[in-house]
Amino acid sequence: MIVVTGGAGFIGSNIVKGLNEKGIDDILIVDNLTNSAKHLNLNPLKFVDFVDKEEFLERLNEFDIELIFHQGACSDTLEGNGKYMIKNNYDYSKALLHYATDKKIRFIYASSASVYGLGKNGFEEKRENEYPLNVYAFSKFMFDNYVRRVGFDKAAQIVGLRYFNVYGPNEHHKGKMASVVYHFHNQILYDETVKLFEGSENFKRDFIFVDDVVKVNLFFMENPSKSGIFNVGTGKAESFLKIAQIMSQLYSNVRIEYIEFPEELKKKYQTYTCADLKNLRKAGYKDEFISLEDGVRAYVKVLKESDGVWV
Repeated sequence: MIVVTGGAGFIGSNIVKGLNEKGIDDILIVDNLTNSAKHLNLNPLKFVDFVDKEEFLERLNEFDIELIFHQGACSDTLEGNGKYMIKNNYDYSKALLHYATDKKIRFIYASSASVYGLGKNGFEEKRENEYPLNVYAFSKFMFDNYVRRVGFDKAAQIVGLRYFNVYGPNEHHKGKMASVVYHFHNQILYDETVKLFEGSENFKRDFIFVDDVVKVNLFFMENPSKSGIFNVGTGKAESFLKIAQIMSQLYSNVRIEYIEFPEELKKKYQTYTCADLKNLRKAGYKDEFISLEDGVRAYVKVLKESDGVWV
């Protein structure tokens, strides 16, 4: 059996979809459906059972687990309750990791490019490059360093994947944490205006389509001898303005409006991210990544047809 924690969430549900497309449906989904809108992500998927995340650690021995895709976390970068964030993201992950290593279960987990902070020293997977700017990033940073201390020389595979700016279907439930593509779409529907922070032409991020994130996860599933922490991005930094320009061609009468940069985000905002892919390529991942233009077009099509949810 394969377990996907956060399996009703954005990336988790897309991983389940990718597994289904490979003919795999012996899947246990672990999640919290307090936000009931996430059930829409599960509607088209094939899986054998669902367990609430609060019960899962207590029931681990009930299941014959081969591999865990640990995607579940609080991903709200504006969450200020550090005690909650550490308990939810760090302590839970440690407990699951120890169970996996004790039982020789393969463990592929979601880290985050947010651990690099402003990226002043670059974006290679090195401790000296990491300086998180918020407690969400800190929780991911803490777990990555815990995994490093535990070590990768275990009987079973351990892989951490540092996602850069992921966008694509099934993020409708994320609210303010959804991607800029999702927010631009809703702004266009509301009054045909895309709102950008002043200076957005110079704010560049590594935007990666969720299908590519799934492919990297499945690559490591299919290569059980590979362990380590790896960046998952395209290796290209693109501006928020470019996304707005791409989307303006996909709708009619779109205006671009600039708004003042929020004071509370100053010194806490990643103005540039770009994945260093050397280690991912060394691990043997050879596929090219979907271009920003193609990814945005594909996602907008789903947004227009089914409100951004796979059906």
